[in-house]
Amino acid sequence: MKAEIVAMDETKLDMPALEKAGEILRKGGLVAFPTETVYGLGGNALDPQASQKIYAAKGRPSDNPLIIHIADMEHLSAIVKKVPQSAQLLAEKCWPGPLTMIFEKADCVPLETTGGLESVAVRMPSNKIALEVIRQAGGYVAAPSANTSGRPSPTLARHVIDDLADKIDMIIDGGMTDIGLESTIVDFTEEIPTILRPGYLSEPMLAKIIGQVRMDPGILAADSKTRPKAPGMRYKHYAPKADLVIVEGDLAPVIEKINSLTEEKLRQGSKVGIICTEETKTCYPKGVLKSIGSRASEESIAAHLYQVLRDFDQEEVEYIYSESFQTPRMGQAIMNRLLKAAGHERINV
Repeated sequence: MKAEIVAMDETKLDMPALEKAGEILRKGGLVAFPTETVYGLGGNALDPQASQKIYAAKGRPSDNPLIIHIADMEHLSAIVKKVPQSAQLLAEKCWPGPLTMIFEKADCVPLETTGGLESVAVRMPSNKIALEVIRQAGGYVAAPSANTSGRPSPTLARHVIDDLADKIDMIIDGGMTDIGLESTIVDFTEEIPTILRPGYLSEPMLAKIIGQVRMDPGILAADSKTRPKAPGMRYKHYAPKADLVIVEGDLAPVIEKINSLTEEKLRQGSKVGIICTEETKTCYPKGVLKSIGSRASEESIAAHLYQVLRDFDQEEVEYIYSESFQTPRMGQAIMNRLLKAAGHERINV
């Protein structure tokens, strides 16, 4: 099987192609499509066999839950047992958008989609291509990121093609994604709404809307041994092929340490990559440099993270050293992804 690839823009939808994508999904096939966060790998969320196909195509552990994507608010009540008032308020303010909420699942949602859990993760994307794919498919599309499990998430269609072109039915190329990091996940099955994965929507932003909300303590810690309630909570994710180490601390000693580590690996004959920013790219005389963006624009850092990791794979580097990025709003989300990509390998200076 070789995926059919179609290109379109949010401002000019190719309706015949979207209708075909919907037909593929209704018949149990798989379609990759852009969202505002990353590209998703879609299957019929209410079809157990389609969910199994998603796990197989990605090489994803079957206890790692899938997120159901909807396009219309009235579809939510059919797949969950109840929607707390605070979740309703959050949906009114943040949907469509980069927010996933976890509820008790309705009986119609198969355990194959929820990773065997009695809870279900749901989100409504804002990308117009994604919304139309969901509607054409019947309203319920399970869609994790459209990459091989454990690899950096795809922010361009070519990333999807590299990983999945021979394993799925269609890839919709909608250009580069806007945000570049997966959605914020909030668990409403807990007594206090709990953030299980940070994203574009930060804890202060959510608290301003619904009041009390807490951050799961394991977000920036090493992977939990408990069963994951949300995608990415346990398994190593987003990883490049090279060994990645994050160097943390004040910027001047961080730069000095990265240069020292780079020099050591180069003497051993290894190819070394460095993740820096526009402000620091002149500070590294050796190694393969990739600027992730500007510290003055945390959105640029988030948007380019996965692309930089994949670019290093193309360069065939063996070791990567990265600065840390404790930015004001999205810093926790950026570091959550970067730490998982590094398998929590970090050096403090």
